[in-house]
Amino acid sequence: MVEITSNKAKRIINQAFAKGQELGLKPLSVIVVDTGGHCKAFARQDGAAPGRFFVADGKANAAIQMGMPSSKLMERAEQQPYFVGALNGAYRGRIIPVPGGVLVRDKKANIIGAVGVTGDSSENDVIAAVAGIEAAGLIAEG
Repeated sequence: MVEITSNKAKRIINQAFAKGQELGLKPLSVIVVDTGGHCKAFARQDGAAPGRFFVADGKANAAIQMGMPSSKLMERAEQQPYFVGALNGAYRGRIIPVPGGVLVRDKKANIIGAVGVTGDSSENDVIAAVAGIEAAGLIAEG
């Protein structure tokens, strides 16, 4: 099975930060997780709130655990709030169903991880995540 390497994870984070700076976004926090939801890399820009790790992790885990971008899980939460609330309980609070959790696919379209970005608007968080993933030569589904 292909997985995100540590080097690719670092590249994703650096490029997400670069996109944030280019767009003038608030300080970002970015996590890259593998297919099991385990952290491959995390960083937060100067000025980002320390609690942002848990938000980034929750967005990435929403994507990887459910096999869909966290934005899609938000749509489901609006239709089935009890179900998504139960999911969050089942995953011990590691599910945050708002945009910013983006699936990472390899060139064969296999899911190999997810990226969670937080710090600005959810829409801008997705833009930064996608930029990082694509800069690493991978496919973003966000």
